[in-house]
Amino acid sequence: MTTNERTIRKKLGGAGQRVTSQRLLLLKLIQKQQGHLDADDLYRRARDLNPRLSLSTVYRTLRLFKDLGIIEELHFQPEHHHYEQRASREHHHLVCLRCGRIAEFESAHTKGLRQEIARRHGFTVTGSEINFTGYCADCRDKAT
Repeated sequence: MTTNERTIRKKLGGAGQRVTSQRLLLLKLIQKQQGHLDADDLYRRARDLNPRLSLSTVYRTLRLFKDLGIIEELHFQPEHHHYEQRASREHHHLVCLRCGRIAEFESAHTKGLRQEIARRHGFTVTGSEINFTGYCADCRDKAT
């Protein structure tokens, strides 16, 4: 059992939730992807490995994982949510408006920006989400 799996088992148990094979499967798929899955993508991948899994189970599990702080729900488009494992490091996203590709990036500047804004407004910042939208190289090249 990995350290991460022990942590998940502890979080689920501490919340009075059972550790089921379906929950572990969904978590492993999210971790394996190391990116941004929506519920339908996750459902399709999980169904290949467990045909008895339902879409409602995927949604319930995503909500549970989100509530327990295991994953993050990202809103790149108002009507479409993506999920990723809660990151140990702060990162941000580039979102292609044409194909929907999502790329992650880190910047040393965001820490200073967050501190400056917090100081200026007397605010305690507990997190941030920065998304830049535009066109990836493939879509930009196709448009020209």
